Amino acid sequence: MLQETLVRVLYANQDLPKQSLVKFTWGNVSERDEETGYIVIKPSGVEYDELTTDHMVVLDLDGNIIQGNYRPSSDTKTHLEVYKAFPQVKGICHVHSTYATAYAQAGMPILAFGTTHADYFYGPISCLRVLKKEEIEDDYERHTGLIIVDHFKKHDIVATPGVLLHGHGVFTFGKSAKDSVYHAVVLEEVARMNYLTTQINPQAKPIPQYLLDKHYLRKHGKNAYYGQGKSHE
Repeated sequence: MLQETLVRVLYANQDLPKQSLVKFTWGNVSERDEETGYIVIKPSGVEYDELTTDHMVVLDLDGNIIQGNYRPSSDTKTHLEVYKAFPQVKGICHVHSTYATAYAQAGMPILAFGTTHADYFYGPISCLRVLKKEEIEDDYERHTGLIIVDHFKKHDIVATPGVLLHGHGVFTFGKSAKDSVYHAVVLEEVARMNYLTTQINPQAKPIPQYLLDKHYLRKHGKNAYYGQGKSHE
């Protein structure tokens, strides 16, 4: 099963440039292996088109390298803090995609202006605070993870599987590495739509809660009916 996880994480990382989510090596994806509980993550600074499963790094939740000959992503400690806090998270994606990162740099949330947003994110995508100087000096990547954890102690990480970090970039979450990348693609597209919306109408308001509820819950609620394999009666 671990070998299958290595392959999934490889493909998920290779999908980042294909989906125009990264330039050069500006992103990483990881996944929690169901059988072992280990985390598989991209190595630091290796080009996506050069990656193989042999490059992937396997770690335990304490950051000890279990398998692999490469240094793991520089964001590994951030991933690990989220995995430790939220067992329901199976995949994490971190990117600096253009429109979403622009919102992060502006220190602004991505509001639910439309049903495209509501289909995947049950409310606004928050922009978290800048780390304090002492947090950066102590352990930048770990404290980045801790502020994400603190935020999602008060919000549902499954219902709104993405967050912005002020001045930094984007983290998205999912039930697998592939799922976390999917959410990063949607988040970037929603950010682009938001930018265009506010250019057209700077006074635009989020959609009403009842419309947000309808679109999110028809896909994700207990009575969801979107797609195949569910009752349409």
